[in-house]
Amino acid sequence: MAHVHHESGVLPPNPEKATLEGKNKFLGFWFFLGGETVLFASLFGTYLGLRNGTAGGPSAADLFHLPLVFVATMILLTSSLTSVFAMIAMKKGNYKGMLIWMWVTVALGLSFLGLEIYEFYDYLNNGLGFTTSAFGSAFYTLVGFHGAHVAFGVSWIITLLIRYRKGGLTLTNAPKFYLASLYWHFIDVVWVFIFTVVYLMGIGG
Repeated sequence: MAHVHHESGVLPPNPEKATLEGKNKFLGFWFFLGGETVLFASLFGTYLGLRNGTAGGPSAADLFHLPLVFVATMILLTSSLTSVFAMIAMKKGNYKGMLIWMWVTVALGLSFLGLEIYEFYDYLNNGLGFTTSAFGSAFYTLVGFHGAHVAFGVSWIITLLIRYRKGGLTLTNAPKFYLASLYWHFIDVVWVFIFTVVYLMGIGG
């Protein structure tokens, strides 16, 4: 598909799904998210089955700091909102605005990762390693796997921002930014479940 810039005024209202290629990417991405959902469901089930297996090591109630996790949660949820603003700007043809909001999303994602790394470092210093107990293995696998997804999402968006830093919105790059935004929302939804199942249930018992 040829690159058609928005400045020419020829882009359709929903450029991310205006081409067959864009529609196919959109459909394929939903299948991908379906697989990801099954994978995370398996990790959640494993964690729930092992969360009480502390083997004499520290438990969730001994380690978790809800204020820190709450701040991280607010940062990640805010990043989901900024990615929505980016897509609104895209649909309005405000390419520069979309890029700015995506960069803000990246900054918030990196902030979240920084807090998560600090959290893991703190837990390690307080006696919870990956092999300390079944609880430790399940916790680091689930939360770490989500953190890896955040890192991948940040890298994906940065790659798009650098590659398409010049020029404008086209029928080629619009689906790519849109799918990256959808992926980011998926990451945020998974984190809401982690916050509830891992942290709130861990502290509440």
